[in-house]
Amino acid sequence: MDIVDLARFQFAMTTVFHFFFVPFSIGTAFVVAILETFYVRTKNEAYKKLAKFWGNIFLLSFAVGVVTGLIQEFQFGMNWSDYSRFMGDIFGAPLALEALLSFFIESTFIGLWMFTWDRVKKGTHLFFMWMVCFGTLTSALWILAANSFMQHPVGYAIKGGRAEMVDFFALLKNPQLWFEYGHVILAALTMGGVVLAGLTAFQMLKKDTTKEAKGLYKKSMRLGLWMAMIFSVGTILVGDFQMKYLVTEQPMKFAATEAIYETTGDPAPWTAVGIADTKNHTVKYKVDIPVLLSLLSYNKPSGSVKGMDEINAEMKEKYGTTIDGTKMDYIPPVNTLFWNFRVMAGFGAWIILVSFVGLLMTRKKKETLYKRRWMLWALALTTFVPFIANTAGWFITEFGRYPWTVYGLFTIQQSVSPNVSVTSLLISNIVYFTLFTTLAIVMIGLVKRQLQNDPTQMQGHGYADKILDPFDKGRFK
Repeated sequence: MDIVDLARFQFAMTTVFHFFFVPFSIGTAFVVAILETFYVRTKNEAYKKLAKFWGNIFLLSFAVGVVTGLIQEFQFGMNWSDYSRFMGDIFGAPLALEALLSFFIESTFIGLWMFTWDRVKKGTHLFFMWMVCFGTLTSALWILAANSFMQHPVGYAIKGGRAEMVDFFALLKNPQLWFEYGHVILAALTMGGVVLAGLTAFQMLKKDTTKEAKGLYKKSMRLGLWMAMIFSVGTILVGDFQMKYLVTEQPMKFAATEAIYETTGDPAPWTAVGIADTKNHTVKYKVDIPVLLSLLSYNKPSGSVKGMDEINAEMKEKYGTTIDGTKMDYIPPVNTLFWNFRVMAGFGAWIILVSFVGLLMTRKKKETLYKRRWMLWALALTTFVPFIANTAGWFITEFGRYPWTVYGLFTIQQSVSPNVSVTSLLISNIVYFTLFTTLAIVMIGLVKRQLQNDPTQMQGHGYADKILDPFDKGRFK
């Protein structure tokens, strides 16, 4: 492996691991806010206990997400310094807002929420949690504003070999941002519902679960299933709009996700499965469904889709056959995009199916779900599905931009730090992989430990119970 491959691997590793926890935190924060809202509105103590119980899961995900985010930022400066120089002026504003505004809101109100149970009015305490949600949502907005510029550059001028911002609001009006943001946030809220229902299913499978605890878990199950159902449908709808946008704005990415080398006929068939022969630019063992790709692309049973070979020739004419001495081929890794798109869409459909069946089987008059261990196992194992689907979606977003880091402006080869060595990258990759593996083991262990607690006994302040309050006079006795 050369320097570019190792740097790309490190970026992928740190980004994927960090992105496990971004939607996890956004989704679970929303879950806790909803549960506490039910408590404030109904005065039902069950929802208060559930908010505390699942709130501890959220705190764990947030803590690990912060650590992995710091590592990701560090590797940017270490491996991608030329990219940082080129993009620094564009990235500066949204990343500063993310750190100084959104992260400040998140961390401040998380602290207030943790330590003020039963010490402030219920409505005030609920406000703290909704502010945490607001912080997570705006944090994602600023990060995706920067990423959307990389997909579709707007509001900039090239000066001195660098991209300089000339219109900050153009970043916020970037159509790429709102398709990407809507898809990511709805997927995160879907994850919140799936994780809630899935972990609840694990709890319901335990033989020593008390009757009172089962009553609480049933409330969690219904909320999780409703969230999974509603937001997964929303995720697929926004994803459909996003893919239609890519037909014209990033036709190479779209063609790669459908493994189209030659421009299709009219109407265009959709390839359900197949294996791309990247050397001969053909697709083997494919199964086509007539007309469907035209319907998916244009909402009508007509229209052809431009193929990668034609788009590649156009891009070579526009950007050149070489850039900084590197021979260019603008076709991304086709099999990666083709199969990740199907994994993402397939798991999205699975979530809809499982949540719909789960809702039918948890109706008050017919709660058959809790008597069917096979269904509980299906829900429990679905806990891991959003992590896979979100990762697949992120692969599509990032690999589909190949060979660019900033679409049409800056390539991957131009972005790598000039002074890093293969040895330093190998060492840092080993260190990061070891660190991430350790964090994953610790995270799983802490979540498992939290799930061993009885939610009916959540009377205190969650993790805040374990921290001494220096202003508590009892501490000085």
